[in-house]
Amino acid sequence: MIKEQLNVLINLAASDRSVGEKEAKVIHMIGKANGLSKDEVENMMKSPQPIGDLSSFSEDQKFENLYHLIQLMKSDGQVFKSEIHFCEQIAEKLGYKKGVVGELSSRIYSDPTITADRKLLFERAHKFLK
Repeated sequence: MIKEQLNVLINLAASDRSVGEKEAKVIHMIGKANGLSKDEVENMMKSPQPIGDLSSFSEDQKFENLYHLIQLMKSDGQVFKSEIHFCEQIAEKLGYKKGVVGELSSRIYSDPTITADRKLLFERAHKFLK
């Protein structure tokens, strides 16, 4: 399951045509925290796969994906329209309404060491489930 989640993040990172250094760092950190080797993550970044069916994820998995997706979008300090659009598309694939991206992005920090109130964010995201 983690590989599918990481693949979504890699697709987001590449949505503005290049994976930035900070984005790559976040992807590696998430991969390492979930037991993937540096080489496994590198290989995934070199050849991202199309995003499959995300509807089988539990609500917790959907939220985690969305959280990391928004965090990654903000990681390089610049947010491009293409990245917002991509996040909204993935949010919809996860079963959320597009507005969830705007709702959560103001409360999720780009620095992974700053933890937002995940319980509050989860409750807010829940209201956007279709």
